[in-house]
Amino acid sequence: MRTAVRGREDLDYVIFVKRIAEKTGVDLGAYKRKQMERRLRSLASQCGASSLREFFHMLERDPSLLELLWKRMTINVSELFRNPDKFVELEKNILPRLAARAGRLRVWSAGCSYGAEAYSVAMLLEELSSPWQGPPILATDIDEEMLARAREGVFSEADMKNVSRARRRRFFVQGEGQYRGRPEVRRLVEFREHDLLQDDFEGRFHLVLCRNVVIYFTDEAKDRLYRKFFDSLTDGGVLFIGGTERIFGAEAIGFKPISAFFYEKPMPPGRRE
Repeated sequence: MRTAVRGREDLDYVIFVKRIAEKTGVDLGAYKRKQMERRLRSLASQCGASSLREFFHMLERDPSLLELLWKRMTINVSELFRNPDKFVELEKNILPRLAARAGRLRVWSAGCSYGAEAYSVAMLLEELSSPWQGPPILATDIDEEMLARAREGVFSEADMKNVSRARRRRFFVQGEGQYRGRPEVRRLVEFREHDLLQDDFEGRFHLVLCRNVVIYFTDEAKDRLYRKFFDSLTDGGVLFIGGTERIFGAEAIGFKPISAFFYEKPMPPGRRE
């Protein structure tokens, strides 16, 4: 009996994933099934559906439920200078080397959520070369609501825990229980909607940050994504990943690990920096 129920649930999930892909173009199958199925069934139950099949019919009738589904898919947890020791390494070692080599850096914050990571890098670049003369940092996410929040550049006290007093004074205006990025730092970031699993990648980036995003993806989706990041980097460019992540088989892709969470696309043999 239990096997039959599990079989129905398996088919229910497979059909739901297929129909969502047909309806929206979003491939839920690229996410780890156990975590995704748990989230989906929990949300379906909260919405009053007894199965994912019934939940899909509800989504077709009520577009607002689709927005709720996207929110449940994505985990928007961040803070400025998350893993501060890694941002010190970025500030002291990675960015100066990239800037010395390239001058005007192109930077992409992929899966940027509400912008904490992108603004963190913007502050470092502004301090590295003041005023920063490079192109805007590209920051992308699948969640348009998060992007709208990111464009406002507003952060809570909890978001600011790793931001020094000097940086708070220089880059933010303090309000009642919150901090808003000054116009001169907000102008350094361009926010755009982008689906990492479906959309094309731009190229010629010197630094790509994709941190604490792919942990929910299948191994196959991760490998495909890291290969696309490799192709999007310029020679000598660096990929910065999250503190809970590691690229297995990095060398097979072409990456050279340069320290924990930093991976370089090496210069071609014979080419001098």
